[in-house]
Amino acid sequence: MNQAEALSVIRSLANGVDPESGEVFPAESAYQRAQTVRALYAAAEALEKAERFERRKQQLPAKTGEPWTEDEDRRLLSGFDAGRGLVELAAAHQRTQTGVRARLVKYGRLAA
Repeated sequence: MNQAEALSVIRSLANGVDPESGEVFPAESAYQRAQTVRALYAAAEALEKAERFERRKQQLPAKTGEPWTEDEDRRLLSGFDAGRGLVELAAAHQRTQTGVRARLVKYGRLAA
């Protein structure tokens, strides 16, 4: 079961509906108790947050969040010193522009 399917089941349960049959659970069902409903909505929210994080992560450059190597730092600084812009440097290093900017600030090439 993938996250989307799990989320669909949890939402259905939180709404008091059997995910397989579509029938509404009776009032005395554990699925109709306030604490259970709140817990199911919290679980749905956690799955939605995880999905948003994964979608965002897939849109980021490949090396986002990875530590910089000494060689990468040298190449970054020499590229910057040669006049390459943030967009070009970010693409070349598979990093975000924010990551590149932070590195250049660290090495005194840009003001904070």
